Amino acid sequence: MHGKSAERNRILGYVVAGLGTVLLVGLLPFYLASGLVAPAWAIIVLLLIWAGLFVLALRWFRRHPFRVIALPVLAAAIWFGALTAGEALLGWTA
Repeated sequence: MHGKSAERNRILGYVVAGLGTVLLVGLLPFYLASGLVAPAWAIIVLLLIWAGLFVLALRWFRRHPFRVIALPVLAAAIWFGALTAGEALLGWTA
């Protein structure tokens, strides 16, 4: 019985990690469209952050699959925070 439970948990982990990875990829267009508001240097930094999170998602996919679901939330918060701070503090406008 213990083997079936572990197998179910492993499969659930992969489903959760897959969902997190898909959601992270779904945020990429928002990062790319930031060029309408932010300067080139900020877009490069944002894309490097997104790429780092994507690499982390791939590394965690098998080792820590339940952590991957937090990465799109973090990516969305970073993107929103960066654009909001850029608008408020640096005068970025569309």
